[in-house]
Amino acid sequence: MPETPHIVSDVMTQTVVAVGRDAPFKEIVRTMEQWKVSALPVLEGEGRVIGVVSEADLLPKEEFRDSDPNRYTQLQRLSDLAKAGAVTAEKLMSTPAVTVHAGATLAQAARIMAVKHIKRLPVVDGEGMLQGIVSRADLLKVFLRADEDIEEEVRRTVVAYLFPAFSHAIHVRVHEGVVTLSGQIRDTSLISVAARLVRAVEGVVDVECHLTGTSDAPTGTTPAQSAS
Repeated sequence: MPETPHIVSDVMTQTVVAVGRDAPFKEIVRTMEQWKVSALPVLEGEGRVIGVVSEADLLPKEEFRDSDPNRYTQLQRLSDLAKAGAVTAEKLMSTPAVTVHAGATLAQAARIMAVKHIKRLPVVDGEGMLQGIVSRADLLKVFLRADEDIEEEVRRTVVAYLFPAFSHAIHVRVHEGVVTLSGQIRDTSLISVAARLVRAVEGVVDVECHLTGTSDAPTGTTPAQSAS
């Protein structure tokens, strides 16, 4: 079977720049500029994450500099106006913080980012203590995996597992993360299973499956030309 998927702890950054809840506005801006980050976890106590302050939380200070507060009545605008007047991380931050655990899979972390429309996630333990941070760029690191490594894993964990008697007749080629399977197998019902398992291998960009049935395939099976 395919190996255990990479988890957040495999790719996260363990050294994290953060601020306390009483950090003043200008200190937050300076910290972001110094460390070239666009968001900072806000901590209390010994390191429990209570929120995140981002560039988006800071921008209302400039946006509403010359505005009349009475012109804005929508809830979102009122929230922005409140942030425009805030001077500490506690008043600026988005809370509760959207976080992820170190043991979550990369797919789970990516899903949270997509749903919440955020670029990075603080990584916390069961008590909410900061352990690291994972970004979109971190999640994409799996696609830097060499084609040769992907090919070896596909042969060992998919082809040899599903088709032990036909593994010698199945060709595996990987180019830029795209895996192509070709050859003949006896049970064509496994073609879609093979494609699905290959797609689950870390670093695979796409799968092109050109497996066909042998002439002595069991009655009732239908040779398939491709599956994706």
